[in-house]
Amino acid sequence: MRIVTRPDFDGIVCAVLIHEAEAIDSPTLWIEPSQVQNREAEIRKGDIMANLPYDPRCSVWFDHHFSNVPGEFNEQGKKIEGAFEIAPSAAGVAYKYYKASDRLAKNFDELIHWTDIIDAADLNEDQVLRPEVYPYILLSMAVKNRDQTDPPFWERLVALLRTHTMAEVMSDKEVKLRCNAVVEENLRYVDILKQYTVVHGNTISVADFRSMEKVPSGNRFLTYSLFPETHASVKIRYADHDKNVVLLSIGHSIFNPECRVNVGKLLSNYGGGGHAGAGGCSLAAGDADRVLNEILPILEANQEN
Repeated sequence: MRIVTRPDFDGIVCAVLIHEAEAIDSPTLWIEPSQVQNREAEIRKGDIMANLPYDPRCSVWFDHHFSNVPGEFNEQGKKIEGAFEIAPSAAGVAYKYYKASDRLAKNFDELIHWTDIIDAADLNEDQVLRPEVYPYILLSMAVKNRDQTDPPFWERLVALLRTHTMAEVMSDKEVKLRCNAVVEENLRYVDILKQYTVVHGNTISVADFRSMEKVPSGNRFLTYSLFPETHASVKIRYADHDKNVVLLSIGHSIFNPECRVNVGKLLSNYGGGGHAGAGGCSLAAGDADRVLNEILPILEANQEN
């Protein structure tokens, strides 16, 4: 039995819960949603998928994304095992499921509370500007998917969160190193955002990092503090060194709740998806400008889709 999940904070917490509730006997498979959508991931019977689009080859599935609303039955006509709910986090959906069946020996209420806040971007301005004061938020920002050093760290976090208090987790040597790096990155990211962001129609901020050799890391919510007049943000960057694939992300401002466009539904037209308020997609590099030019007028018109 294997966990298949996404390498973000919600996915890591999903792995914590599934490890506690199930007899996991194989290493976690960490993948991105596009790998499921494009049938690039090797999903097999017995897999427990979480925080990802549904794949009929798995045995159990948990998710909460608007764009992944399932049918009641899988392709074999059998009812899908697991749980789906439009909810703040996939971990919250899994937690509710396992608590109802009395399969968790530990209380994870605090962890789920903060996972819901983080994944739903239900943050206030102080939490955005000073994440170092809020351990769960800072830790979530330390979860990256950049190089070969990251998967061992994800596994380390799963083990730590299963067995340690949050204070003990934050005292771990590697956690401290990565969290300190996040604080430094966030300071640099302010200047990078100001340099590479253009505001369209006084409502949409577009940060285009395609001219940068290395995609910068930083607090994804800073743009809403730096450009408070905007109601949505767009970020564009290359996915790889070969510059064949472009990643496009869109989010509603968490401080200016005027955006009415369902982002997950919009991006599902381009092979992506997500929530009503945030989502992403992968594009062939040659298609990126065309798609951007189609999407920006929709965001600026700001009509419910």
